Amino acid sequence: MFLEEIKTEVFTTAAPTQQKATNIVHLYLIRHGQSYVNLPEWQGRNGDELLTELGQRQAAALAAWLPDHVPPPDILYASTMHRARETAEHVARAYQCAIRFDDRLREVGNNRADHTPWSANELPPKFAEYWATARPFAPSVVPAEFSETYMHFRTRVGLFIEDMIDQHRDKVVIAVCHGGVVDAVFDHVFNVGPWRRCEIWTQNTGLTYFQYMEHAGREVWRLHGHDRTDHLTNLQ
Repeated sequence: MFLEEIKTEVFTTAAPTQQKATNIVHLYLIRHGQSYVNLPEWQGRNGDELLTELGQRQAAALAAWLPDHVPPPDILYASTMHRARETAEHVARAYQCAIRFDDRLREVGNNRADHTPWSANELPPKFAEYWATARPFAPSVVPAEFSETYMHFRTRVGLFIEDMIDQHRDKVVIAVCHGGVVDAVFDHVFNVGPWRRCEIWTQNTGLTYFQYMEHAGREVWRLHGHDRTDHLTNLQ
């Protein structure tokens, strides 16, 4: 469900009365455009890098497509890392809105265990040799001192999600973030334990749409679509 299908829904229960959903939050997650950290030669390395030329074109194509498919956001969030900032700037111009930057939306390994972000000159330069979700209680980057684990990362993303729900009832929220953040949102929403059995893949500028809603006798989250990339169809 996207722009043409958003509505307040009425759900019929076993009782003769109807239960109306309330406190609906429309959450759209967008992964940043291609960055230099996504190139093969960067494998295993960490850094706060800019978008590539292709990443800029992806972000521009996304911004041109969004207003016809996603309603104007009541708030636009973005990670404070450069690749997400640049992508969010395209989105902000498309909707003529401001950006609220949030350190909790940074990629895994780019904050300390206490959730504060590493400064540019302190940022750990290398990811650990294992996949973070394979060892969720081990440091995700090296050097490991003060590094967050995947579970620290999940906690900070979960804190963002819960705060967003509390602050933006009946609102449309867009968050420009990272592939790892999208993973952690899925873990939070689906109540996944520490060890996963499925990886969630999101392409650069891929769009994911969740709804949060409160109504009796049903789940509070709905997933309407993941990794939508219609805007990239004609991109050379």
